[in-house]
Amino acid sequence: MAAAVSAALIVELDNAVNGRSPERRIEILRRVTSLFLADADRLNDVQVDVFDDVLVRLIERVEAQTLAQLSSNLSGVGSAPKAAVRQLAFHEDASVAAPVLKKSNRLSEQDLAEIANTRGQRHLLAISGRETLNESLSDLLVKRGDSAVRSTLAQNSGARLSGAGYAALVQDAERDDSLAEKLGLRADIPAELLRELVAKATDRVRTRLLKSASPEMQERIRAAVAKVAEQVHVPPPPKPIDYTESRSKMIQLNRTGKLNDTTVNRFAVQRDYTDVVAAISFLSAAAIGSIEPLMRNARLDGLIVACKAARLNWATTTMIIRNRPGCAPVSKQELQQGQEVFETLSLSAAQHTIQFWSAQNMAKKNDRSNTAVAAIKV
Repeated sequence: MAAAVSAALIVELDNAVNGRSPERRIEILRRVTSLFLADADRLNDVQVDVFDDVLVRLIERVEAQTLAQLSSNLSGVGSAPKAAVRQLAFHEDASVAAPVLKKSNRLSEQDLAEIANTRGQRHLLAISGRETLNESLSDLLVKRGDSAVRSTLAQNSGARLSGAGYAALVQDAERDDSLAEKLGLRADIPAELLRELVAKATDRVRTRLLKSASPEMQERIRAAVAKVAEQVHVPPPPKPIDYTESRSKMIQLNRTGKLNDTTVNRFAVQRDYTDVVAAISFLSAAAIGSIEPLMRNARLDGLIVACKAARLNWATTTMIIRNRPGCAPVSKQELQQGQEVFETLSLSAAQHTIQFWSAQNMAKKNDRSNTAVAAIKV
């Protein structure tokens, strides 16, 4: 019955369009839509074109509320009339355009780009939620979109982003924790931009990322945190500290079973900097050269990793953080965020990270020694 629109319906359509009955136009639009949807998967191209002509004529003369329902009905139909869908997508009212902009496969990339260039934020928001988006369209949405558009785009795994698009979003994420979390969970984010994102993120964001990420992404995030902690450091003191006596002291305490949280906590309370560093180094099996910079770093992440790797509890870690020489007082919020990181971080991950830092530190020392020897020979 829906193989073709009847002659009677066409006549009625002309009368309705040329007449002054909005209610009659709405009724005919609903009838035509129902006829099309009933047999949409069985209609050939010629038959679809007939419906297309009818719908386009009606769309121009029907109010937005009815068109919004039409847009919703056609949005998921793979054989929907192209001209009608395009007319709905370009409609100034976003409630009409949004359903087809988000779901319809009958819109070309050129159509979407033109709409993204000329329409408002609600139109852009609908496009940003499409199942797939190419790089050029995603970049356009990043350029013209507001925070809601960018957030939706960042969460859309089907949206491909260029390096420039990612860079712009990472820059925005410095002021938007929600955006930072969405970007940090994307599997296709470039490694260097993930490191930049992690470097700018708050401790709370990092903790949430580790809780929400897949195992593979957790490894990438931990590697990024490690890289950032390695790169962010303050200059060393003018004179190197001799840890020989402190190292011997830790060996003796360990032999007698006294190198534990109580002892290290006392070192921290007494602000015995060299003993604290030597204790963490001994208990975590990491080089002192890897631990020492962490004690002076304004960021707490690296020191928290080291204390976790040393099997120290949070009370001792807090005391070490509070009593670092030459460091500004730590706020209650920073400690709360640090505790979340400490409790989330597994012992194995902490030990793996600190050993990685220690190995890198030794490699750098060896490189400097080899360079010096080569210079002497020359």
